[in-house]
Amino acid sequence: MESNLPCLEVLQEPSTDTDKLSYEIFSILESKFLFGYHDPKLWKVSPEVSVTPTPAVNVVDDTISGVQSMKNQRGKICVLSIDGGGMRGILAGKALAYLENALKVKSGDQNARIADYFDVAAGTGVGGVFTAMLFGSRGDGRPIFKAEDTWKLLADQGKRLFRRRSSSGWILRRKSGATSGFEETMKEAFTGLTLKNTLKPVLIPCYDLTSSAPFLFSRADALETNSFDFRLWEVCRATSASPGMFEPVSMKSVDGKTQCVAVDGGLAMSNPTAAAITHVLHNKQEFPFVRGVEDLLVISLGTGQVLERNYRVSGWTAKHWARPMARISADSSADMVDHAVSMAFGQSRGSNYVRIQANGSNIGHFGVDADSDWRPENVKMLTGMAEEMLKQKNVESVLFEGKRIGEQTNFEKLDWFAGELVLEHQRRSCRIAPTVAFKQPARKI
Repeated sequence: MESNLPCLEVLQEPSTDTDKLSYEIFSILESKFLFGYHDPKLWKVSPEVSVTPTPAVNVVDDTISGVQSMKNQRGKICVLSIDGGGMRGILAGKALAYLENALKVKSGDQNARIADYFDVAAGTGVGGVFTAMLFGSRGDGRPIFKAEDTWKLLADQGKRLFRRRSSSGWILRRKSGATSGFEETMKEAFTGLTLKNTLKPVLIPCYDLTSSAPFLFSRADALETNSFDFRLWEVCRATSASPGMFEPVSMKSVDGKTQCVAVDGGLAMSNPTAAAITHVLHNKQEFPFVRGVEDLLVISLGTGQVLERNYRVSGWTAKHWARPMARISADSSADMVDHAVSMAFGQSRGSNYVRIQANGSNIGHFGVDADSDWRPENVKMLTGMAEEMLKQKNVESVLFEGKRIGEQTNFEKLDWFAGELVLEHQRRSCRIAPTVAFKQPARKI
């Protein structure tokens, strides 16, 4: 009895850890006795454990094992985020294609799709278009497009989507002075579909000139009311309406009650990862068991920090600096979100959060002309940059230590992440309570 007193005294000290420990113990008891939970691995004594009576030590060991088991029972919400970036979206598209192929290999299912393994997707600009492509469905429970189709859309139809006006930048490609090539392409892809016609929760931002505030197109909101349900092709058009490239988009919800005049989602959030995480943490209807970032599995796809060949420090007027400043602002904003999210994940950032990004210092030598990316020679260069990006070791944020070059290449990160997605998918079939409870569109009578 005396040998156990020190242990008991430690356990009785009031602390935050003790309170958390008590909470976890009662959670285990609740799951076992109220919900019929049973796990032989949790309650069976390991052969290596001594049978000598040491109550306090065994309680702690059992509790640690129980805490891990409860975390496994909660599962992890899988989140996909895709940055905006015009034709640089080819880089993100290549990453998506590799990830989907890795899912097929690791799951043994050749019909596996990105939408099968992610619970939430957010995309800005071209990333928003990719999100709609990968999660939009025509009612058969399957996505319309494969991941390979994302980057091929830009590579094959870039000239149809854009044309060069002058050295000042892109403008909307128009036919008969009315309909743009971009609009035609989006209408062909998403005819008759709205935000409700997506398989999982999606988030696609724009900036609303009417309210002078960011606006987030959301499947969850669309399922609540038609006043927040918008046509999917218009959503894609809105989030891609970069000033100087496209005209603002005046649009209405399907019931006509909500209106906005939208421009580029990248102006509001070039990296939508934080918005996606916040959506999950506060959406208790669809994600009832999420308690914090430790219950998330997040991958964020960047579009590369491509260095302009003609950046100069002196001799440029405000006109010359307009486009470079916009590019610098968007890239910096995306990196700051990445840094903030990395810090929020803390010690679990390596296991719960992955950022796939291209380092401009390593790929700037390709010298792509951003004003004519759709030309065949530049599309070829962008495709080469994408392959180079996947071979790179990315710059990562380190808790309280700034930045460093990561230990894994982007290829290796994607391959590892695919394995984690497949593992989480398999575990869900063994859990008592569902990890997610997605809202479904109301059936038409």
